[in-house]
Amino acid sequence: MTHVDVKNGNVEVALKKFKVKVQRSGIPSEMKKRKEYSKPGVVRREAKKEAIKNARKRNRNER
Repeated sequence: MTHVDVKNGNVEVALKKFKVKVQRSGIPSEMKKRKEYSKPGVVRREAKKEAIKNARKRNRNER
């Protein structure tokens, strides 16, 4: 559970800090991933595509 203290009644700042903490914890991406079931083969294919994309990006930056 994410916890943020409200100081001096400043709720806006506390809300901003809460949103950042939730984003960094990965909750929104996890929710998006669990929204619908993906077959294991589809998951493997997507992971392979992502790995290829990252490898190309790394190679592009090394030049």
